[in-house]
Amino acid sequence: MLNFQLSDTQKEIRSNARRFALKEVLPKAWQYDEKDQTPMDVLEKAFHAGVMNSDIPKAYGGKGYGLLEGALITEEISAACPGIATSIFDNSLGMEPIILSDNETAKQKYLTDIAKNFKLICFATSEAFMGSDVSGIRCRAKKEGDDYILNGTKFWITNGGIADYMTIFATVDPDKKHDGICAFVVEKEWEGVAVGKPIPKMGQRCSNTAGLSFHNVRVPAENVIAEPGKGFMLAMKTFSRTRPMIGAFAVGAARSAMEFAISYVKKRKAFGTPIVNFQSLQFKIAEMFQKIETARLLVHKGAWEADNLPDPTISASVAKMYATEAAWEVVDEALQILGGFGYTQMFPVEKLMRDIRLYRIYEGTSEIQRMILAGHALNTYEPVMPDLSEFPVSKDKPLEKDAGIWRCSMCGHVHYGEEPPETCPVCLFPRGAFKLYGHDSHE
Repeated sequence: MLNFQLSDTQKEIRSNARRFALKEVLPKAWQYDEKDQTPMDVLEKAFHAGVMNSDIPKAYGGKGYGLLEGALITEEISAACPGIATSIFDNSLGMEPIILSDNETAKQKYLTDIAKNFKLICFATSEAFMGSDVSGIRCRAKKEGDDYILNGTKFWITNGGIADYMTIFATVDPDKKHDGICAFVVEKEWEGVAVGKPIPKMGQRCSNTAGLSFHNVRVPAENVIAEPGKGFMLAMKTFSRTRPMIGAFAVGAARSAMEFAISYVKKRKAFGTPIVNFQSLQFKIAEMFQKIETARLLVHKGAWEADNLPDPTISASVAKMYATEAAWEVVDEALQILGGFGYTQMFPVEKLMRDIRLYRIYEGTSEIQRMILAGHALNTYEPVMPDLSEFPVSKDKPLEKDAGIWRCSMCGHVHYGEEPPETCPVCLFPRGAFKLYGHDSHE
């Protein structure tokens, strides 16, 4: 039986995250957005408050929370500031390839350190001109003995400029595409590692984004988390587990936008009456609420599957795509409700709009999610209904095998008799287009 109730522990986790968001995140969000800086003190407080790194397994000193608990935390932090929430969550993204790998040495070294000390770790697949094509990685990894030598660049890397550690995806040969990709844990202080200046962005300005450069960086064998040919699948498995969290970001930001719109319509008057009495605005609020509730359910489903099933890819894509697109619609409507005030920097909705736009791009654009879902629906989804050409339609006789019911596979015309007609009277196709109900075509 399905149970949509949160446990008492999960409710407490959500309450703690909400208190932290209101006390520590919200008061600094607009100040640091204006500065275009990441509030490192808030990130460190998040570490000590337990709202960062919650998914580190207990075996390495972590809390061992699942992704569902992570989604609860992420929604609350994002409701206060999507940018700060991104930088807090990025540790989970950066650690996920290590958690999923078979490299016990790397797990013991890095996960234990990150659980015990305030350390940041980033995730780097993206490159300046790679876009959504992960198989198009150009950053090179050349094997030298048991070690690898890294050369190349990464771009669009969340927390790239402030991270202590990095999970880097590279290739031994770009021509091999998927088969050449490998992955490593790299430390920022290693010789040959360079960090670019923060990339100026429209939104998410409280979250550091930077480029990385590697010049003859030696990666020891114990830091290899995916050998060549295994890196692509590691990246895809990582995304299938972290994409529901992008949906959680979107839900949190959309929820705040709706709450600001509700606050506004209850206080604003026009034409001699509070505008909350206008049915058109009531309908807007109703649709905003419906989209947020739907998105949250999809996010929780995707997170639950990631915690309990071997392959959450499809639910993760559904959650990521729907939640991020619905959130954009919600924030846009909230700004419309606030009118001119919504467009100004004196009210919070314009910041939410700038912050939320990124969610339809990173960790796989909405277009990539559509490709994933279309591929599933057209190739691996198993229909319940019979094929359209075999659909059982009979108005004059009961549907029984050997009842002499013939159906034209071209136009659907039904013919009754021991034999099909020489020509279909509707579409004029020859008798070969008819199929006897209850018999396979080869019979």
